[in-house]
Amino acid sequence: MEQADIRKIIHIDMDAFYASVEQRDFPEYRGKPVIVGGSPEGRGVVAAASYEVRKFGVHSAMPAAKAVRLCPQAIFVKPRFEVYRKVSQKIREIFFEYTDLVEPLSLDEAYLDVTENHINLPSATLIAKRIRKQIKEKTRLTASAGVAPNKFLAKIASDLEKPDGLAVILPQDAEDFLEKLEIGEFHGIGDATESKMKSLGIYNGSDLKEWSEIELVNTFGKTGRYYYRIVRGIDSREVKTDRIRKSIGKERTFSEDIEDMGWIKNFLRELSSKISKRMKEKRTAGKTVTLKVRYDDFETITRSNSYSHYINTTDDIANTAISLLEETEVGDRKVRLLGITLSNLNLSEKGRFRQLEIPFHETSRTKTG
Repeated sequence: MEQADIRKIIHIDMDAFYASVEQRDFPEYRGKPVIVGGSPEGRGVVAAASYEVRKFGVHSAMPAAKAVRLCPQAIFVKPRFEVYRKVSQKIREIFFEYTDLVEPLSLDEAYLDVTENHINLPSATLIAKRIRKQIKEKTRLTASAGVAPNKFLAKIASDLEKPDGLAVILPQDAEDFLEKLEIGEFHGIGDATESKMKSLGIYNGSDLKEWSEIELVNTFGKTGRYYYRIVRGIDSREVKTDRIRKSIGKERTFSEDIEDMGWIKNFLRELSSKISKRMKEKRTAGKTVTLKVRYDDFETITRSNSYSHYINTTDDIANTAISLLEETEVGDRKVRLLGITLSNLNLSEKGRFRQLEIPFHETSRTKTG
């Protein structure tokens, strides 16, 4: 990697965000096992778990019924999303003091590219320290940070010293670090894939690195290319700032787990039809189709394809989403949720949709990571 190509990326991840806000605002919850979302009767899903309840094995996206079995004494709290959004906005304002290249992933985490920054500080580590300090002073909450030369490594780094920690992966240390990393610690490798890899003798990055790209593709499908790149620390994705919503999507959680591929494909066509209708109502179109899948064990993945031109028809959206199924384990694993999003919309600089005057007959397509 050439020095000029090395970027300085920070991944900020708030510690047990929703639960920490509740413990901050309500002293009686401090030091107690708090679960945000779900109910003591076992209905719903855990939205967030305090560190006290995580000791019992409870985590976000877990069915509340299982959380109750693991920790009967847990305190269930209804989410206050309006409060969480306000706190998140305060945190993002801190980010923008340092760089305009901020990519929020959710209310509680974001990537920042500080290769060039507003305070002309050459050390991304020092910037991360300052940001964490300001977050604590302004919100009375803690954040963990990862500093690395790309998004994939920064994401992994932010988990290394949680909670309230900071970890740095230097460019020259990246490959050695990844070789020693347990396979389950790789971001993007879920429980099912981890089990499959271990059955094949892949227990850490070093084991994974022994596999050629073609072997990984033959074994894991197109996702094998992703595994080949990440174990070598290769991630060219840019931090994309998006301060205006630039996507339209639909998703649904099913009351029963689904495994019938015919039904799934028909459902994706229904979703595509609804998205197409909304796109046409707004006189807009997009370039990137993202398929979201949540399996029956609550592992959630996304797969995307980007076109070189704008699309908004039901067929274009549906055919792309259905082709993305090939990059998932749908069919072999039951599905709890399916969603489609069309992004990279044709917006003006002011965030308004532009009238389209181009035909939609091109078929070229490029793959996004």
